Amino acid sequence: MDSRDSELKIVGEYGLRNKREVWRVQLTLSKIRRAARQLLTLDEKDPKRLFEGNALIRRLVRVGVLDESRMKLDYVLALKVEDFLERRLQTCVYKLGLAKSIHHARVLIRQRHIRVGKQIVNVPSFVVRLDSQKHIDFALTSPFGGGRPGRVRRKKAKAAEKKDEGGDEAEEDEE
Repeated sequence: MDSRDSELKIVGEYGLRNKREVWRVQLTLSKIRRAARQLLTLDEKDPKRLFEGNALIRRLVRVGVLDESRMKLDYVLALKVEDFLERRLQTCVYKLGLAKSIHHARVLIRQRHIRVGKQIVNVPSFVVRLDSQKHIDFALTSPFGGGRPGRVRRKKAKAAEKKDEGGDEAEEDEE
């Protein structure tokens, strides 16, 4: 019962759609940890361990899962599912304050309001690299990012415009 409870807690905390999204991250984590465990069995001077270990660690640091101060294989084994979920675009959009809630973040992403760099990304599970983190913003075409206003705002503007025109005519008649 314990793992199901923790999975449900993770689904709620990170605004995931279902447990399959948790399991997908768990699978990624288990593959990485298995690779690290297998490399740790080799001798420290083994060329395979040096080369593949550094490649694995560098990849994790670039994604932002592993700290630059903890670049050892032992730290790879200590990684948790939450470390990976923190790097999802959905979580980053919420943490940067572009969305009111984690669920709002998911909606904004799916509705193509969010871009990373110049590219609109509409996949909430997109893994944000450290160097892309500062390039997350509203899309240029999005009403949130100064693009064309949405349907409701356009209607209100049109109504206000009509009202202004109508008001001017009424004043002219009085003169």
